[in-house]
Parts: sequence; structure tokens; C-alpha cells
Amino acid sequence: MDPQSTQYISSRRTGGAFDSPSTRQLDMWADSFKADNSPRTGTSSNMEGDAKSEDANRGTVVVSRSSDQEANKPSDKVLRRLAQNREAARKSRLRKKAYVQQLETSRVKLNQLEQELDRARQQGIYIGGSSGDHISSANGAANAGAAAFDLEYAHWVEEQNRQISDLRAALTAHVTDIELRILVEGGMAHYDALFRMKSVAAKSDVFHLVSGMWKTPAERCFMWMGGFRPSELLKILKPQLEPLTEQQVMSVDNLQHSSQQAEDALSQGMEALQQSLAETLAAGSLGASNVANYMGHMAMAMGKLGMLENFVHQADNLRQQTLQQMSRILTTRQAARGLLAMGDYFSRLRALSSLWAARPLKT
Repeated sequence: MDPQSTQYISSRRTGGAFDSPSTRQLDMWADSFKADNSPRTGTSSNMEGDAKSEDANRGTVVVSRSSDQEANKPSDKVLRRLAQNREAARKSRLRKKAYVQQLETSRVKLNQLEQELDRARQQGIYIGGSSGDHISSANGAANAGAAAFDLEYAHWVEEQNRQISDLRAALTAHVTDIELRILVEGGMAHYDALFRMKSVAAKSDVFHLVSGMWKTPAERCFMWMGGFRPSELLKILKPQLEPLTEQQVMSVDNLQHSSQQAEDALSQGMEALQQSLAETLAAGSLGASNVANYMGHMAMAMGKLGMLENFVHQADNLRQQTLQQMSRILTTRQAARGLLAMGDYFSRLRALSSLWAARPLKT
């Protein structure tokens, strides 16, 4: 084989050997490609880790917010209580509105009755011209005033019976203090209306109030100056209000003591007035027919009788102040029980009179 051929063959082998490094280069390129891509794979893993961490944080925030909302959300018991309070307040507003309308109706009826009485008085004053006729007309005016008071008092008793029924039903149903307070205020206002009625009637015929002819016979047995004794009423009500706190017991006892002192002072003043009237009417000769002397003594007696109206007014003020003081001492529920007990007590006295009148008479 010539040298050229040998060189050619060597070249071919070398060329064949040249192909082998190309394969190694491909493998090196693959390794380089993997090496180049390995940092990117790490970066991708980091990004995925950050994304998962962010999603976890977001989930934590959502869960935290949801927990806060659940914590701030009122419970079902609170919602029911709020709904009950709203319903009780609504009923209270309706009841108060109805009571105000009823008072307005009573006021209109009272104004109409007063107008009729004024017309009756004007007609009675101008009937006849003799002194006897004038006395008859004056008596007629007094009787008209007494009749008007008796009519108004009968309506007052009917309204009181209705209020007592409402109080009893409210206490049995255990209504809220808001609704119960409205009933208590209505009961107190009802007694205030009675005292105003009596003040008007005293100007017309104070003897009618003092005699108690507008009361039943059993009630008249316990009357004092045209009404109840505050101290005696406190003795009756106190056991019905228990349990009382020590402070309440002390306050009620002090109120009872002060009421007793005021009653004693008024009773002494009434006794002194009665004694003075008796001495005035008995002054001079009772058998003499001295008209001037007679009219002078009667004028003095009439002047002193004006004090009788003042005593009745002071007694009613004492009764009213005692009720108001008791309302301040007691809680709302205790005041409701007190009004209920007081109404039942007077109702029993009226029932006793009816039973006594209907009893079989002994032959």
C-alpha cells in the first residue's frame, strides 16, 4: 500500500474518530442545558413556595375575619330578647296611646257636664225672689255639684277596676318593667285625677265629701276627712310588698311615722274647728228671737266653715304625697303590686257593703 493510501486511510480513521467527539459534545451540551436549567428550577420552586405561603396567609386572614364576625355576631338568645323588648315597647306605646285617648274622652265629657251644671245653676239662681227661693236654689246648686261628683266618681271606680285587671294580668304574665312602668304611671295618674275631682267638689259642697255619702257604708266606717288614712293604708300594704330591703323598710317606716304625725295635726285642727263652730252657734241666748244677733252669729259660723274646705284639701294633699313617696321608694314591680293590693282592698270594702245590704233580715 502506497503512502498516500496509507495517509488517506489514516485520514478516514481520523475522520471517523472526529465523529465520536461530536457525540460527546452533544452529551456535554445536554449536561450544560441541565446545568443551566437547574437554577431556574430552584427559582420556580421558590416561587411556588412563596405562592403557597401567600395563599396560607390569605387563608389565615379569611379564617381570622370569619372568626371575628362569628364572635361579633349576636347570639340567638340576645336576638330573641331584643325582639321581645321591641314588641313590648310597641305594645306599651299602643296602650299609652289608648289611655291618653280615654283621658281625652273623659275630659270632653267632664267639660260638657260642667256646662250643663252651669246652665242649671243659672236657671236655679233666678227662680223666685224670696229668701226661701234663693236658699232652695243654692241647695239645688250644691246638690247638682254633688250629683256631678258622684257620677264622675262612679266612672272613676269603673276605670280603676279595669286598671286593676290590667295590672293583675301583667304581673301574672311577667311582662317587662317598661310595660309595667306605664301601667304604674297610669294608676298614679288615675289617683291624681280623683284628687282633682274632689278639689272641685269641695268648692261646691264640702259637707258631701266629709260625710262620705259618695262612698259605700263599709268604706265610710274607715273614712278620715273625706278619704283614707295614709298611715293605716301603709300598714295594710306593707306586708303585701315583701320582700323589702332594709333601706326600703326604713323608708316606709319613716313615711308611716310622718304621715301619722300629719294626720294627728290635722285631726287636732279639725277638733278645734268643730269646737269653735259649736261655741259660735251657742253664743248668746238660744231661745231669744233677736234676728240681728242670730244673723251675726251665722255669719261668723259661715266664715269658719271656710276652714273645713281647707282641711279636706290638706288631707287630700297628704294622701297624694304619701302615694307619690311610696312610688319612689318601691321598685316598678313592687309599686304595681302595691297598686293592685290597694285596689283589691277598696274593692273588698265595696263588696262587703253589697253583701251586708243583701243579707237576709231577721224577723
